[in-house]
Amino acid sequence: MENPVFERIRNEVGQNDVVLYMKGTPVFPQCGFSAATVQVLTHLGVQFKGVDVLMDPSLRQGIKDYSSWPTIPQLYVKGEFVGGCDIVREMYQTGELSELMSSKGVSVQPQG
Repeated sequence: MENPVFERIRNEVGQNDVVLYMKGTPVFPQCGFSAATVQVLTHLGVQFKGVDVLMDPSLRQGIKDYSSWPTIPQLYVKGEFVGGCDIVREMYQTGELSELMSSKGVSVQPQG
């Protein structure tokens, strides 16, 4: 039987263009990696939904199983898993992240 958390994740990533599964909230990140990822998205001016995995232990484990990725944060764009903090930061520095967002039809408005 499928993990019931998977359905919830599928709905969230399906209904929101950009979803960040993180520790804490975008306003109060609870770990440095989550904070760094929020910062990148904020610099790009991308609207995103932050989902706090600390509020729900089943989600905290479920998101790792869903993506087969061992760490939090995890970024999804248009339902597709992009990666964790290091990947997001690297893609941001090379300009790949902006390109990905634009190619998926996500509005990017770099902050100055």
